[in-house]
Amino acid sequence: MEEKAGKGLDMTLEEAFGRLEELLKAMESRDISLEDSFQKYQEGMTLLKACNDKIDTVEKKMLILNESGEADEF
Repeated sequence: MEEKAGKGLDMTLEEAFGRLEELLKAMESRDISLEDSFQKYQEGMTLLKACNDKIDTVEKKMLILNESGEADEF
């Protein structure tokens, strides 16, 4: 099973992307209130930041692996 992301992301990246799609669909609805729209926007931005942090961490690990030929964490 894929490792769960840290820094506030308690779901996999795939789950987070799925939730982001749900939020977008809800925000595109004409039936959503302004308050609900702001809440969903805030949740989405929090998810995006957590996803970005996780992806950055993976990219840095890959760079270290590529430079040294070993999987060294920093």
